[in-house]
Amino acid sequence: MIFSELYGTYYNTVAAILRQAARHPITKEELRTIIKSCAFSESVLSIEPSLTGGKWQLMEPDGTTPTRHPPTMPLTMLQKRWLKVISLDPRIRLFDFDVSGLEDVPPLFTPDDIYLFDRYADGDPFEDETYIQTFHLILDAIKNRYPLSIDVKNRRETRTHLNVMPEYLEYSEKDDKFRLITSGCRYGKVVNLGRILSCKPFQGDFRRYQKRLAPAADNHIVIELYDGRNALERVLLHFAHFEKEAQRLDERHYRITINYQRNDETELVIRVLSFGPFIKVTEPESFVELIKKRLEMQKSCELI
Repeated sequence: MIFSELYGTYYNTVAAILRQAARHPITKEELRTIIKSCAFSESVLSIEPSLTGGKWQLMEPDGTTPTRHPPTMPLTMLQKRWLKVISLDPRIRLFDFDVSGLEDVPPLFTPDDIYLFDRYADGDPFEDETYIQTFHLILDAIKNRYPLSIDVKNRRETRTHLNVMPEYLEYSEKDDKFRLITSGCRYGKVVNLGRILSCKPFQGDFRRYQKRLAPAADNHIVIELYDGRNALERVLLHFAHFEKEAQRLDERHYRITINYQRNDETELVIRVLSFGPFIKVTEPESFVELIKKRLEMQKSCELI
């Protein structure tokens, strides 16, 4: 709860609401508009009742706020220690992360304190200088929309040349690898960054491939959730990087639709099963069958 994407967004969203409420009484329509623009589609289910129902005691029934000053959020020592932990992650060098001011801050914990039991051990070489330079070039090409000339090592361990338009990057938590989604190449659109041997801007006419692809989630599941043991909050956090919609059925039950890509299906099955009896997959039937097969496999191995 210190600094995750979910809670960081929540704090900033509430701050935006309070700044507006300090200027004039805020209506429910204005409140919902701010939530949808600053947070997630399902955040209305949590933020609105917490503010209007008095749980957080930051707003009056008439839409004003009892706070006298605009909210600010200076970093606490605990947050700085958490940032120090993030700075120790080898993947952080792939991004523009400013570590100034953290030099003398002790980390909350170190990578040696974490034991990962459900991740493959052959992740990408995040500390390799060539990998880092390739990642930076790909990220710049995605932002500025220019094609790349890439040499990759294919499944037969031979060198293959590709001229592609980079569209977006994906990260697999289970594989611990980045994938580049591309267009403009007949040999496929997914390139594993760890298999790239060389990468440079393409020199030539690539105008026919300027159409941007949207990150398409071509599959979906629908789950019904019982909010016991804080299950709703855990599910929204656990599936934070999937596109989803949430609907309240009653005080303790919710229906959530999660969109995903086919290559994430096995990982999604494992994540759904980790919540036990608190969630139930209602559709599609094909995904329900995958759940059943996974449970049968675990039972045959005497895991359940």
